[in-house]
Amino acid sequence: MSAIELTPPEAARWAARAGLELPAERHAEVAAVANHIHSVVSVLRELDFADAPPAAAYHAAAYHAGQEKHDGAA
Repeated sequence: MSAIELTPPEAARWAARAGLELPAERHAEVAAVANHIHSVVSVLRELDFADAPPAAAYHAAAYHAGQEKHDGAA
């Protein structure tokens, strides 16, 4: 986890800035969840996806192989 973590008062301030009502008893929980999400995302940012083609390449391959259905069936 990084040295800079979201504190409960900061979580309340950001919620208010976003127009969300956040009860005082939830400030600590929201800060903890936000810090956890940040830690997971920071790990994902370290991954090297240089060899992986973009998602559009998979979509195009499925379309050209006739696997894509437009009738709502899975």
